[in-house]
Amino acid sequence: MDLVFSGELVEWRGPAPYHFVPLPPDEADLVDEVKAEVVYWGVVPVRARIGATTFTTSMFPREGTWFLPVKDAVRRAEGVGLGDVVEVALTVGRD
Repeated sequence: MDLVFSGELVEWRGPAPYHFVPLPPDEADLVDEVKAEVVYWGVVPVRARIGATTFTTSMFPREGTWFLPVKDAVRRAEGVGLGDVVEVALTVGRD
């Protein structure tokens, strides 16, 4: 499944700060529809692209949606920070 959406880069503080783009409700619903086919250990593997940077990661459920982790290297390469709205191209599942 391929999705394209825009979302705000947010921070979630744990032992160390992490940066995420929460999926909008419609896209989160689409992921929910296929999660049984791709989920492992409660996370959904994805390939994502922000700007010209493509990366792999796993989304996890939080606050009624799915959170897409955005690695520091991606944020630096694309010059994005907290509060920025980014466009994300997302492929759900393993390659």
